[in-house]
Amino acid sequence: MNAWGRALLSTTGILLLWQGLVVVTGVPHFILPGPDRVLLALVDRYETLAANALVTAFEILAGLAIGVVLGVLSGLVLVSFGSARRWVLPLLVVSQALPVFALAPLLTLWLGYGMASKVAMAVLIIYFPVTAAFYDGLRRTDPVWVDLARTMGASTTAILRHIKVPAAMPAFASGVRIAASVAPIGAVVGEWVGSSRGLGYVMLHANGRMQIDLMFAALLVLGALALALYFAVDHGMRRLVRWSPESHLAL
Repeated sequence: MNAWGRALLSTTGILLLWQGLVVVTGVPHFILPGPDRVLLALVDRYETLAANALVTAFEILAGLAIGVVLGVLSGLVLVSFGSARRWVLPLLVVSQALPVFALAPLLTLWLGYGMASKVAMAVLIIYFPVTAAFYDGLRRTDPVWVDLARTMGASTTAILRHIKVPAAMPAFASGVRIAASVAPIGAVVGEWVGSSRGLGYVMLHANGRMQIDLMFAALLVLGALALALYFAVDHGMRRLVRWSPESHLAL
């Protein structure tokens, strides 16, 4: 059975368990609606959900693109300059000990209620996994390759471009996959703090109005976006490192 077949089977099983739980427990629909009510809300509010999903998707993609570019540049700087490693790397590690979600109100205050604050939140979450993975891949390049290149007269720039960067691609691909899986978190948290559009906004207001079926419908759309993004990124990363044995492993 391929990945899509397993996903379909797993989804069907979860929906059946969900419906069974609602029927057996008799829980009120305003606490836990059944899949049928969620599907009805999904159909009835399709236009609203689709419009807000586009907003959230743009925030996620923009945050992912900016975060990956910044992560690559930071990894290159860290591996190329010893002073940057001594001064910047500790700051990056310490920054991860801070509750990133607590910065969302500040970003909203500084950047406003538009997309900028949501994209910035996504970048903050995406940046460190990409930077850490790419930098780790760069510094773990086989020293035998580097010594051979130096023996043949290769410059530091040539070694970085032709040896270290290609060798770091599998690690970089892993970092981007992690970033793709957490990117929606930043955008949605930013929308919860302050926005007038997006799936996070829909979920927040649906919860306040006890429209739990609509909230679940928005959550399902967000989950579908996250899955589509992950599989798209995974496919792209497999093509990027198609020479690596890990790229041929089936999901």
